[in-house]
Amino acid sequence: MLSFEEKLAIIESFPELTRKNVSLGRVNFQYEESVTDKKNVVYHLHPNGNGFVYAGWDSDYPTDDKGLVNIRDFSKAELRSIIQESIQSLAPRTVAEEAIIGEAFEERWIDGDNHSLILVDEDGMWNIYAGLNLDESFASYLEAEQYLIAEGFKRQ
Repeated sequence: MLSFEEKLAIIESFPELTRKNVSLGRVNFQYEESVTDKKNVVYHLHPNGNGFVYAGWDSDYPTDDKGLVNIRDFSKAELRSIIQESIQSLAPRTVAEEAIIGEAFEERWIDGDNHSLILVDEDGMWNIYAGLNLDESFASYLEAEQYLIAEGFKRQ
């Protein structure tokens, strides 16, 4: 298990997070640019090493009813990955994403190297974009989902 100081160093390496000290020596880290009311990415990191990270999207980790994952036994790589995914899930769309997506239904998918793709429902077709580039197009959501999973991506 990583110590409080080790976890703190990893979390503080994300410049987009703002530290907020709370009671009993616990620390929250917030993402002020969040497009939702949810701002806490790290919640109640405690000096004993326990704490939580927001993973309210379709995460592979078990979450509580608030979408939080207990990070007590996370490795360095796991902690970095879940924090990056959390920030990306709360981040505003880029200009390029907005141009592609508009008001259409979309999902973000990410792989183990933090590459992200966007799955968009456009006029009955399920299109996968890498930035502004159309990567693949499918007739059904299920086909697109199967492709993304086979390529090592998971829903964010």
